[in-house]
Amino acid sequence: MKPRVGQTLASTVDATTVVVVRWPDDDLKITCGGADMADPREAAGTGGSADPAQQDGTQLGKRYADEELGVELLCTKAGQGTLALNGAPLPLKNAKPLPASD
Repeated sequence: MKPRVGQTLASTVDATTVVVVRWPDDDLKITCGGADMADPREAAGTGGSADPAQQDGTQLGKRYADEELGVELLCTKAGQGTLALNGAPLPLKNAKPLPASD
């Protein structure tokens, strides 16, 4: 499954859900807790097993991004699993500093 911008993805092993903000034309694999993410309607009740090494959790309202690959996800529901792209953990996107007000 190739995600598209605006699509919601849900973890099959925990409560994590994300919205795709940016996605390249490349075919990349997005996982949460070591298991593939899926459409929320398909993920309900699938109950896979989570990888214990990928349980750093996600934070509600935070963006996870890989600038080099052009991927950005917005977490809409937090969970215990770690978001990963092609097996590598997806880092939190740094906030842009606001301009100084003089």
